[in-house]
Amino acid sequence: MFLQKLTVHNFKNYHQADFLFSGSINCFIGNNGMGKTNLLDAIHYLSFCKSYFSPVDTLNIRHDQEFFALLGTFIKKPDGENFVQCIQGRNQRKRFLLNKKEYDRLSDHIGCFPLVMISPYDRDLINEGSEIRRRYMDSVISQFDKIYLDDLINYNKALMQRNSLLKMFAEKHVFDNLVLEVWDEQLIRLGESIHQKRKEFLEQIIPIFGKYFSLISGGSESVNIGYRTQIEGKPFREKLTESLMNDKFAQYTTVGIHKDDLDFQMDGFPIKKFGSQGQQKSFLISLKLAQFDFTRKTKGFNPLLLLDDIFDKLDDSRVQQLINLVSEHNFGQVFITDTSEERILRNFDTMAIEHKIFRLPVCDKSS
Repeated sequence: MFLQKLTVHNFKNYHQADFLFSGSINCFIGNNGMGKTNLLDAIHYLSFCKSYFSPVDTLNIRHDQEFFALLGTFIKKPDGENFVQCIQGRNQRKRFLLNKKEYDRLSDHIGCFPLVMISPYDRDLINEGSEIRRRYMDSVISQFDKIYLDDLINYNKALMQRNSLLKMFAEKHVFDNLVLEVWDEQLIRLGESIHQKRKEFLEQIIPIFGKYFSLISGGSESVNIGYRTQIEGKPFREKLTESLMNDKFAQYTTVGIHKDDLDFQMDGFPIKKFGSQGQQKSFLISLKLAQFDFTRKTKGFNPLLLLDDIFDKLDDSRVQQLINLVSEHNFGQVFITDTSEERILRNFDTMAIEHKIFRLPVCDKSS
């Protein structure tokens, strides 16, 4: 699978621009603020139906315009050409179409055209709270498991209903255990399934992750990912029963898979506290490359690989190791952004691999 063409219209800093890509390496080069990352985000939209950076879709509409539109042509065996469109207007619902047919549910599109994106914003996976790391797990698993995505959506709906009941009980000074148990049963059934799939995912991806970290870092440190969950040791049903008094007091559900977290470690210590910027970046890049491998094996074809400004804060040896890795043909189509044209030319022009360079800003059709 690869993205052959991309058209962006009124998206972020672009009025309208068209791109015809190589099926191998594509490099966007330009100074900061020229729109390199915006193009990667447009590609991300066509895969995940949303921005990698902003949860508010209308913020991606170009200033003083009424809508943005994205169109991508994917070549995917055995189907051939697939046309994916995203249209977002102000004060309107988002429309997503595959081959001119609109989806009833955006979730039906997730996983059709998978990709892996590596960005400086990934540092939030290390530095921010557990919600970011749970969302990362969910986004990966949802690309190949539709049942998981549906279970997750329904779990969050049940959780919202249970929390609303707990708040209402507290406000009215009443309590109805039978009504609460209706949502308990849904949380237990869905939560146990989600927990098991998260556990299986981590068991499979951690060895791959360690292999990539060793390749990039030269094997000088060891890394691991721990899974912190309340759904261990005792059945979820017992945990939920034991937490009922705490839930009444807090007016929300205090135990469940919505509290899961990942523990990122290097040499047995939290990488957040003891890892340098270069080590943390190598950690995150290795995690995403492991995600790429995992997705490829699960889907049976290469996802797209998007690398946004990943060479910053890496020493020359790690940059070279990374370039060598992504230049291998088993990585399929790769998109890279960089401010340094000299670095791109130095690393790719000596390699016998097809690559295409786009120097930004492109000629905007508004002019």
